[in-house]
Amino acid sequence: MWNVFWKEGTALGMLRLTMALLFIVLATSAHSASKTILVLGDSLSAEYGIARGAGWVTLLERRLKQEQVDATIVNASISGETTSGGRARLPALLDQHRPTVVVIELGGNDGLRGLPLASAEANLRAMIDESKKSKAKVLLVGMQIPPNYGRDYAEKFISIYNKLSRETKSALVPFLLEGIATRPQMFQPDRIHPVAEAQPLMLENIWPQLKTLLAR
Repeated sequence: MWNVFWKEGTALGMLRLTMALLFIVLATSAHSASKTILVLGDSLSAEYGIARGAGWVTLLERRLKQEQVDATIVNASISGETTSGGRARLPALLDQHRPTVVVIELGGNDGLRGLPLASAEANLRAMIDESKKSKAKVLLVGMQIPPNYGRDYAEKFISIYNKLSRETKSALVPFLLEGIATRPQMFQPDRIHPVAEAQPLMLENIWPQLKTLLAR
């Protein structure tokens, strides 16, 4: 292809070659502008107990279109997922999708099962570190639990998210269910999983921090 330009043997040929190279660079840049958001979560992000398409992750897709943000969402959330499960799955997901932002919404099942807090913290830290090594930004989504295993356990669980956000310099949503947790009508009969009507509120808790990361 380059022979076509060089055969000109003139400044015009050089100009055409330069313009062609510029076009390739611009086309490549436009393509790379598209972003990928990887959501690694549990049932709260996997539409447990509600109609498909009603969850906050699907609502996020619509918000991105409304805001004209060129981004694709990969929802790798699984009901019942723990931090250890997410840690085990994350490397393959990073390799496959090369996300721009990783949303880590995990830990709730660890807390509800009374699993060791040190392990949950270590797993979350490892996921944050792994994501950042792959050049992805991280949004850590905090959770709170009832004092089923004692108030000390519950308070230490909540503090994990603030600690990790501060130490790893990661963006944080302090509590996914802010404005929802105190409203019983916003939950399914199990009193754990939010109903469809609560999903827009969950998105509103996520969106400000996520929007900032996407804009950087």
